[in-house]
Order: sequence, then C-alpha cells, then structure tokens
Amino acid sequence: MLVVIGLQLSLAVVSRQLDWKLWYMPWWVWIMAVGPEAVLLVALVWDPVLQALERIGHRRNAALVLLAVISIENAVALVALLGSLISGHENSGGQLLLKGMTIWGTNVIAYGLWFWGFDRGGPVRRREPDPPPPDFQFPQLENPQLVAPGWRPHLLDYIYVSFTNSIAFSPTDSMPLSPWAKLLMLSESAVSAVSILLVTARAVNIFK
Repeated sequence: MLVVIGLQLSLAVVSRQLDWKLWYMPWWVWIMAVGPEAVLLVALVWDPVLQALERIGHRRNAALVLLAVISIENAVALVALLGSLISGHENSGGQLLLKGMTIWGTNVIAYGLWFWGFDRGGPVRRREPDPPPPDFQFPQLENPQLVAPGWRPHLLDYIYVSFTNSIAFSPTDSMPLSPWAKLLMLSESAVSAVSILLVTARAVNIFK
C-alpha cells in the first residue's frame, strides 16, 4: 500500500506542476484513492485497529471493502486514461507512461492482496488445523519435499503471482483452481493487457 500511495502522490505532484490532466479530470484525481488506501494500511498493520475489528468480527470484511474501493477507483482511472488516449488528449509519451505505470502498479498490488485475502479463506483460515481446499496450486504444495514442513504461502508469494500474471497475461508458477481465482486472474490480465499493450504502444509512438 505504501508503494501504491507513493506512486499516486508522485503522479499527482508532477501532474500539478506540469498541468497534466486525465481526460477532463484535474490533477488531484490521482489522490482520490489515497484515503481508502491509507485506511486499509492502518486496518492491516495497526494493532489497536486490528483488535477492535477482530472483536466485532469485521476485520476481514473491512479490508475487503476497502480493497474493492481501491480496485474500482483504479478501474475508473484506467477508463479515463483510455478516454483521454482515444480522444487525442495524450500527446506526451513520458506523461502517458507514468500514468500507465501508476495504474498498472496499483493493479498488481491490489490483485496480490485479493489473492492473499481469498485463498483458502484468507491468511487466518490458512493457519488453522483444517483449512479449506486451496484456490491456488503452488509448486511447493506439489513438491513438499523441497520446502520446510508445514509450508504455506505468504503475502510475497501472492504478489509474485499477481506480478507474473500481469506480465504474462496467464498463470506462471501457480495455477488457479477455483472459479473465483480464475475470474480474478482473468480480470487482472485484461486490465494489464490494456494498460501495457495499448498505453505503452501509444507512448512509444508519440514519445518526446
């Protein structure tokens, strides 16, 4: 979340200084998601907030709702960028690359958190003695002799799955097993294909 917030704040500052716009939207549109992202970060790492959410039984729900808000706002930013691109408002390759990189980077981290939060019922359920069946088939689960006993995936593993899926537009080392996992990977690949292929191709073509 800190990486995502840093990308968005940097783009907002540059957009304000250089008078960049996203279609017909002002520079501050890039920081609209910073509020929910900061709340999600606090909800995930600050112990008093964690304990309060756990007491009322809504820690997971709160995190998923905030993550949904972030994903929706990033999707809106991508649609606005495509509108700006199609209408001919994007005439700077560097500007377009920075916007596309921010959307793509946010997408990778958001989907990594989706995978981490949903696989086998989430990180808490995965630590229980009898967790649900896996939604992702990691190589370590197929070859337990290669890892320490009791291995289970961590956040970095899901971020890696998200990154490679967004670059290759398909599963790499971890295969989706459940329908929701396949739908999540499909939607991430679709967003990445648009932000990488269309945006990058246009940016290189007009690079100044």
